[in-house]
Order: sequence, then C-alpha cells, then structure tokens
Amino acid sequence: MRYLIKFSYDGTNYAGFQKQPNENTIEKCLETAATKINNNQKTTITATGRTDKHVHAKCQYAHLDITVNITPPKLKRALNSNLPEDIYIIEAHLVKEDFHARYNVVEKTYKYYINLGEYNPLERNYVYQYNYKLNIEAMKEGIKYLIGIHDYRAFVTESKDIENCTRTIIKATIEEDKQDKNKYIITFTGTGFMRYQVRNMVGLLIRIGENKKQPIEVKKILESKSRKKNGYTAKAEGLYLEDVKYKNLEKNIIKL
Repeated sequence: MRYLIKFSYDGTNYAGFQKQPNENTIEKCLETAATKINNNQKTTITATGRTDKHVHAKCQYAHLDITVNITPPKLKRALNSNLPEDIYIIEAHLVKEDFHARYNVVEKTYKYYINLGEYNPLERNYVYQYNYKLNIEAMKEGIKYLIGIHDYRAFVTESKDIENCTRTIIKATIEEDKQDKNKYIITFTGTGFMRYQVRNMVGLLIRIGENKKQPIEVKKILESKSRKKNGYTAKAEGLYLEDVKYKNLEKNIIKL
C-alpha cells in the first residue's frame, strides 16, 4: 500500500535531505523509521524534492510503500515514535498506487528570512543574520525580473550538467516581517526549483540591496544564462520549504 506523509523538520543538525555515506540526513532518518515499521523490510521514501544542508521545511511531502497492514493515523504515530525530535510527521494518508509525491506537484513555495537588525544568537540557525541595512526598494525592483517563465541557468550552480533549466516563478515578493520591522521575508512560489536556485537568487538580491548591483542586472544575468555572472550564494540558514501543492490531492486519497 502506498502512503503519503506530510512532515516538517529543523535542518540544523543534518547534512541535507538526501542520503549520503556516513552523514546524518533527513531521508536516512525517515527510511530507517519506515523500515522498522515495515517488519524490517527495506523501505524507501520519495519526497517532493531535496533540501540542502541546514535548510528547514515547514511543509514537505513524501510517499512510501508499506506491506504491513497499518492505518494512516497509526503510521503517523509509529513514525513519530521512531524519529528524532527535529523531524515530525504532520499527516499520513493512504493514496492510490500511481500517486507520485514528486511528479504530481504543481506548486512549491520557499521563504527566506533575513535579519537586518542586531545579531541574535538564538536565531542564528533559523534567520540569516545579515545585521546591516539593505536597500529594500531596489531589491523589490530587482525581484520582479525573476517572475515568469525563464531559463534560470544563471542561478543553478550545476547548470552545466542540467539540460533543461526552464522553470516558472508565479510569485516573488519581499515583505517586512509583521512581528519584527528589522526582519524581511523573501518569498518565491513556482512550479519547481533546482538545487541552490533560491539561495542564488537571494544572493543576487542581497548584492542589489548593498548597492553593488543595479535591479536591471537581474534581467541581464537571466538572459546571459551564465552562472559566472552571479557568483554569490546566500547562506542556507534562513531558508524554508514553506508549502507544497498538488492538483486534485483529495481525489488521490483513499478514505478508509
């Protein structure tokens, strides 16, 4: 039977989502817990995507196939009891056998949190501590050029190995945090994102905020399709996978 799980995690203590030899990763923890529940039969999970080292997720999904007879609520409890405290299963659903957690995604949202005020040691792993003023209006002008259907090759570190770098960004905004005027939230919503793409886009926006680049240069860098034109990658701390949306998800959930 195929199950879809929705989960969140604090990426501080992990070397990223994807399994790596001799490294602690989110995927490794999830598969270890799932295998134990599945009568020790090796159980793999397929997630919507892979986040980098130290990146967090408020909403991530994955599907897994389990042969033991278990209800979704019991699967949720069983997984949580076998997972570390910084990974948490929010929901579990029985879904149709052909449902795919990655290929059925229609929209993803990432948020990047940045602090322009005093350094906060308690938030150092969760909000990028930039701690200087930025030209936010210039950044807001620059981010507009990232919206639409573009070849984002200039923002993908491994672009030379990726044939198709065309993606759609539906919405991109920079807003003041309503709870703290010294913090800003940079949001990207799109059909999909490639490795380091969001952090590289944020990196360029920070350069614009520093008045080291002009907003129009975003358009020029996009059109250049060259990573060499934009070499700054924002820190992982502060980046969150905020939301994932599926088309007709309810129709794929099997009610018991």
